[in-house]
Amino acid sequence: MPKTYSQQFQGECVSKANSRRLVSVKGKPRFIKSSKALTFVKDIQAQAKKITPLLEKDLEAHIKIYYSSRRPDLDASLVLDALEGIWYKNDRQFKRLFLEKFLDKNNPRVEVFIREITDWNESGLGTGIYV
Repeated sequence: MPKTYSQQFQGECVSKANSRRLVSVKGKPRFIKSSKALTFVKDIQAQAKKITPLLEKDLEAHIKIYYSSRRPDLDASLVLDALEGIWYKNDRQFKRLFLEKFLDKNNPRVEVFIREITDWNESGLGTGIYV
């Protein structure tokens, strides 16, 4: 039986691609996560229930993101980054992502459902039937 985990996280999800800031490190320009993105990651990590042992098999995720406005891009990258080392070893384990965007002005949040999968092979093609 595949292991399945889910949890709801309170807070406004931030797009990783649109949340970068330019800084200088030893005189060289570098793009790093914005303070808003770093805060979001810390908030997820503070709310996350630790899984032991960490998941090590191939994974799929269904992530529902409830934004407070229609403006943000649908991007779950920071959610996956935040849960690395708390639920699973590395976000490279994900072979399937199902993302949904919703609007909830009063209660922005992220609902994450993760499960181990066994029907994915190393060629990068699943063995299931997709319509």
